[in-house]
Amino acid sequence: MLIKQWDKLPVDMQNDSVRPYYELLRKKTASLIIKRLFDIVMSILLLIVLFPVFLIVSLLIKFDSKGPVFYRQQRITQYGKIFKIFKFRTMIQNADKNGTLVTISNDIRVTRIGKKLRKYRLDEIPQLLNIFTGDMTFVGTRPEVLKYVSYYSQEMKATLLLPAGVTSKASIEYKDEEKIFKENENTDLVYIEKILPEKMKVNLKSLKNYCFIEELFLLLKTIKSIVKRNL
Repeated sequence: MLIKQWDKLPVDMQNDSVRPYYELLRKKTASLIIKRLFDIVMSILLLIVLFPVFLIVSLLIKFDSKGPVFYRQQRITQYGKIFKIFKFRTMIQNADKNGTLVTISNDIRVTRIGKKLRKYRLDEIPQLLNIFTGDMTFVGTRPEVLKYVSYYSQEMKATLLLPAGVTSKASIEYKDEEKIFKENENTDLVYIEKILPEKMKVNLKSLKNYCFIEELFLLLKTIKSIVKRNL
């Protein structure tokens, strides 16, 4: 997980707001290599161990509603690269064409099995495939769709110096994000003007204080948060 030379970064990332974060990360090359090795080894092990879960969840999804097992959506990761994220489908087929790109509380597009998968975050398991390929990492800024990335400030683009993550401090703090939206309000506008800036403050702080060991503790905290939330 090496950081590119400054002049090799996308032009829109070569700005004075990104530079401080870039310099900090360049000094942590060894740690970033260890982070990538950890991602590869753990994603392989978990894919093997969780294979039975993949099969069971896949069957439940197919029996529950029409449509594919996986939901593939274009997201943005390191250096602004577009990739397709893997998730178990938790909504009706073509849900993103029949509503907002963010999920609201009691969203009628969510299927019966989808509610359970979201509750225990089991819909995120397929992202192990994205981690293995290098498009994602275990801990990092959650990948946004291009529409929302287009609203990034110059400083927010610093989060694109590293691959998108499955979990982060912001993910934990905003784990009930859908409950913030009120009925009949413009969810896209609220997300862009209120939620996104606040989440990015947390993400940028995490980037500035990057530490692989702390990321391991954050993984444990994420698991604890999911268990506590559902007891």
